[in-house]
Amino acid sequence: MMTTDWEGGRRLRTRRRPLIWLGVLLALAAAGAFWFRWQCWGVQTTHTVAELSGLPAGFDGYRIAHLSDLHGHEYGEDSRELVERVAREDPDLIVITGDLIDQKSQLDMVPALARGLSAVAPTYYVTGNHEWALGSKTVKELKALLGESGVTVLSNRWEAVERNGDRLALAGVDDPNGYADQTTPEELYAWIQEDSPGLFTLLLAHRNDRFPQYAAAGYGFVLSGHGHGGIVRLPFLGGLIGTNRRLFPQWTSGLYAQGDSVLFVSRGLGNNTVPFQGFRIFNRPELAVVTLKTGA
Repeated sequence: MMTTDWEGGRRLRTRRRPLIWLGVLLALAAAGAFWFRWQCWGVQTTHTVAELSGLPAGFDGYRIAHLSDLHGHEYGEDSRELVERVAREDPDLIVITGDLIDQKSQLDMVPALARGLSAVAPTYYVTGNHEWALGSKTVKELKALLGESGVTVLSNRWEAVERNGDRLALAGVDDPNGYADQTTPEELYAWIQEDSPGLFTLLLAHRNDRFPQYAAAGYGFVLSGHGHGGIVRLPFLGGLIGTNRRLFPQWTSGLYAQGDSVLFVSRGLGNNTVPFQGFRIFNRPELAVVTLKTGA
């Protein structure tokens, strides 16, 4: 039987069709993999203005670069990409609110990052739950490395910060995973007020979900992490999964107010080793830059 040109062309197109679909599927898979990696590791710099009641006028316009929840991840060799990104923001202050490392071996990445950040601006650190999960000995090593590299560790203590003739108290608390008999946030705030009554107090504390406690104690502004932005973020709804595995957690990203106290929560810069928390969807890693403004 003779085969017409039309019949031969149809058979050729039929044989090619599976190859075309295979190519389309491979392209979609590659694009999906790239997008997922970008969601997990594509850093987003965000800018937030925090209007704070009681903030001294001298701190109007004060810029804070807020890093949290790196979980041992390095952006570039010796964290150079992250340090350069921070430097471009020209902050007055840099803060790291815990979960800097996940594993003891990650102590090796600390000195380069700490030296780089402290060369940009005064840098302060408080512990998170993951550091304490490694044991108190590792926490001591970490704090020593940070101190030797120019970072000030605030372990349930405070320092006065001055700008344009005004002062505020910069306080920091260790994570509750630390020593059972450690100073409480309430005790620390009382000590500050005994020393300098009425002094506006900015608190560094890893746990975002303890905001009601910090607000009740009297802190004017709190910087926290821990929430990872809710892991997966949904449009108009916010975070979907809390670090405690509960749905629709509170205080996962950005500014929140309770009475005269304001909380800012960073979505964090890393993904920890717990399987369901080791990814991000619509929730890219965040370098947060917060500018303080005097409120009514």
